[in-house]
Order: sequence, then C-alpha cells, then structure tokens
Amino acid sequence: MVSYTRFAPRIARLVVSTVFCAICLVGFLHVLMMPVGVTGVVLSFSYMVALLMLQLLYFGRETPWFRRPWSSLALLLQAGLVYLPILQFQQAWVGMPGFLAGSVLLTLTPAVAWPAFALVVMSMGVAQAQFGGTYVDVVYTSVSTVITGLVVYGLSRLAGLVREVHEVRTELAEMAVAQERLRFARDLHDLLGYSLSTITLKTELTHRLVNRQPARAKEELGEILEISRRALVDVRSVASGYRELSLDEECRSVHSVLTAAGVQVRINQEYEDLPIRVSTVLATVLREAATNVLRHSRAKNCEVTVGCTDDNAFVEMINDGVAAVSSDRDFGGGSGLDNLTHRLGELSGELVSEIDSGNRFRLYAYAPLRVPDEDERVVA
Repeated sequence: MVSYTRFAPRIARLVVSTVFCAICLVGFLHVLMMPVGVTGVVLSFSYMVALLMLQLLYFGRETPWFRRPWSSLALLLQAGLVYLPILQFQQAWVGMPGFLAGSVLLTLTPAVAWPAFALVVMSMGVAQAQFGGTYVDVVYTSVSTVITGLVVYGLSRLAGLVREVHEVRTELAEMAVAQERLRFARDLHDLLGYSLSTITLKTELTHRLVNRQPARAKEELGEILEISRRALVDVRSVASGYRELSLDEECRSVHSVLTAAGVQVRINQEYEDLPIRVSTVLATVLREAATNVLRHSRAKNCEVTVGCTDDNAFVEMINDGVAAVSSDRDFGGGSGLDNLTHRLGELSGELVSEIDSGNRFRLYAYAPLRVPDEDERVVA
C-alpha cells in the first residue's frame, strides 16, 4: 500500500501512456491494411508519433488554462495532425480526431469546449459520409470519436488529479511532522523546564544545608528524587503523546518549590470538578508561571488563585520582584507564554500577562469549562 501510494503518479502516467499508445496502434494497423505503400506507412507512423508526443507531453501534463497563446498553437498543430492525414488515409484515420476532441475539453473553457467537442464529432460523421460510408458507419465513427475524446479527457484529468492528491498528501504529511515537532517542543518546555528548574533550586539548597542541617538536606534530597522520577514520567508521556496533570499536585509542588526559594506563597484553591483537558492546561500554566518566578524575578511574595466562575476555570499568579524587568514579555522569556497561549487557544481560552504600577507581575489564564468532545471529568 505504501509503495503504491508513493508511485501512484507514475502508475497513473503509465496507464495514460499505455492507453494512448494503444489507440494510436489501432489507427496504425488500419493504415497498414490499406495499399499505401512504404512511403504511406512511414508518413502515418511519423504522424502517429508526433500526435502521441503532443498529447502526452503537452496536453497530458496539466490543464494549460494559463498558457492560452501556446494552447491555441498546440490545438492548431493537433488539428493539422488529425485532419490533414485524412485526405491521404481516409477511413483509416477517422479514429484520430478523438485526441483533438479530448484536448479541447482539457484546454478551452467549458462554454467553448463542449461546442468545439460537438463540432469535432460531427466533422468525423460528415467525413465518413463523404468517404461513402453507410449510416451505420457514420454513427459508428461519431460514437467512436465521442468515446475516444472522453477517454482522452478523463484519463488526462485522472492523472492530473492523482498527481495533485499525491502532492497534497505529501504536504499534509510534512505539516503533521512539523506539528508533532512543535507539540514535542512545547511539551518538553512546559513539562521539563519546571522540573529542571526545581531540581536545580533544590540541589543548590541541599548543597548549603548538607553540613549545617543534615536532616533538612536529607528531606530535600528525597524531594529531588521524587521530582526526578516525575520528570522521567513526563518525558515518557511526551514521547507517547499523552499526558495528564493534576492541578492539586501542581499547587502543592509550586508551594513547596517557591517556599524553598524563599518566597512567601499563598495559594487559594476555589474549585471542585474540572474537565481533564482544562485541568491539565491550567496545571501547565501554573508550572510555567512558577518557572518564570524562579528564573526571571527576585520575588519575595507570590499569590496564586485557582478557581471557577459559572463558565470558566482560571489561574491567577501575582508576584513582586520584577523591578529590573523591562516588559511582561521579557519576564515570560523564551517561548513559554507563547506555548501557553497556544494551548489555551485550543480550548478557546486566553492568557493575559502584565506588569502593574507596583512592579508586580500578574499572569491570568482562563479556559471554558465546557470543552468540545470532553465528557470525562476529573475530581481535582
């Protein structure tokens, strides 16, 4: 199946070429059955090759709507190749104008193409009558021209559609790969950035406490080990494309980490049940906000509120210690706030970040409680 998909345009092109060659071969065999001599055979073969190359290399490549002058010249050349040899080969050549009938459908606008198609078919009926054909011969030639013209048109368009579908499929595959890379990068940043910052902070704290307060240092080492294990689970969840975060656990973790960094933390939790996707995204917001406090401020006080209104769930974090920061975007740093904006946008939520007049940074994020296709709920 994979091999067929990869080579589908080539296979379609091969089918078209085979059918067109078969049509020309039938016409050439009709010529051979006439007493035309060696010169006539060579001329008919040359006409066939020229007609086939023009059909395959120009009209068969793509619908040349935007090459009107060249298309007109190509149609005139093809008309000469299908009509002029009739004067020499007569009934043996009446099957060839089907190529012209198909080409006008490929090249001209519908308002012009179908009348031109009808004229080509009628001209073959008239030609057959002039050559002394019976009514049956006239009808047969007309129907044969219609069939050949539609086959030429249909197979040419089919080959073009196969090529277009193949190109679109390739573009979609490339877009899927790019989106997966972005997802992976966002997850690594949002999940591991916080964990690694926490591990660094607690390791520095443990290094200072190991001689003065061995018992406290041992507790911190235990927490470092737990955070490391959680980070390992996060890495595996990123690789599998599935992850679910507990908002309660993140609140406890943020309190522990910021307290260890010497920040006075107050967390207000005013919610009960949240949809899983909302809970996970808000937990991610909380992680990123805590990471920004550790990396980009010298906070002494931090207040976190996690709650619900009638329609939305929200997280708000306010901290001081950002006097040296030039803007709220600088405070966010990297791509953290952009990642959060993207995640909240998927839930029709929004992220607001600002620095107030008291040099305090405020981050507010909300997401609707009613998430599309989200029926499963989790107790926070």
